[in-house]
Amino acid sequence: MQFSVYQESHIGGRKVNQDRVGYSFTRDALLLVLADGMGGHLRGEVAASVALKTVATLFQQQATPCIKKPQRFLEEALLAAHHDIHQYRQAHQMPDTPRTTIVACVIQHNTATWAHCGDSRLYWMRQGRILACTRDHSHVERLIAKGLVQASGRATHPDRNKLYNCLGADTPPQVEVATGAGMLPGDQLLLCSDGLWSMLPDDELARRLHAQTVAHAVPDILRAALGAAGDSGDNVTALAVAWHGGAPAGDAAPASMVSTAALPEGLHSTTIRDTPAVQAPPENIDAFDEDEIEKAIAEIRGAIEKSSHVLR
Repeated sequence: MQFSVYQESHIGGRKVNQDRVGYSFTRDALLLVLADGMGGHLRGEVAASVALKTVATLFQQQATPCIKKPQRFLEEALLAAHHDIHQYRQAHQMPDTPRTTIVACVIQHNTATWAHCGDSRLYWMRQGRILACTRDHSHVERLIAKGLVQASGRATHPDRNKLYNCLGADTPPQVEVATGAGMLPGDQLLLCSDGLWSMLPDDELARRLHAQTVAHAVPDILRAALGAAGDSGDNVTALAVAWHGGAPAGDAAPASMVSTAALPEGLHSTTIRDTPAVQAPPENIDAFDEDEIEKAIAEIRGAIEKSSHVLR
């Protein structure tokens, strides 16, 4: 594999950065993960950290040197992360379970497979065009899907921040897994928190990422989002990959390019450290129906409001 990768996170106008981001790779597989802890007083950074470490641990255990079934791996890894967040809460006697959104992607054999819970996003781009984007698990997206709200009102709708799906809630998450996407040399993937995508139009994200290397584009995009958000802006985090494929890139290869061809089969490289033990995920997870979505929104919002009132 050959790719360029760059990640950056900024606290914005908040007191705590609850975003977590990282990647891990073997000779034949690359894992990308981003989590956005929920709620200013719910220790969302704990949930985000546990989620990243759990997914990375499973990747390191199963990527030998590639993942046999990426879709199944991602679903089970996110469910395991949800379980580990609850285990962490019990072990540390926390008054409530911290919550986080998450988006994760595995790239191998020139194919990208991704999964998410919540409103942290993944964009797949080619030549400055967005080929695919994750669908936020939010109340406003559900209204748009039903034709009750115009897509143009997504950014200003009063329910845009009401999520019905995350890790750490009382109800098990619904992990949405995308089918594999065939990556061509030059394709780019962008994982980002809502502090980024809510501040910049999608076409601007694509344009800025296409115009520069990922090492220059990510800081540029973060600066633009922070400027648009002002002093009270959210945490802003992005992880971007430019895919170069498997063939030798020759003299035109960018200096930042990672080539894994010489890595031993059993070696893992990662930016996600101190991985905890992984517990088995709960079984028989059912998808949300309409009543469960409404209940989940109320439960998540109620927990945030309750914690904010007590700890203010």
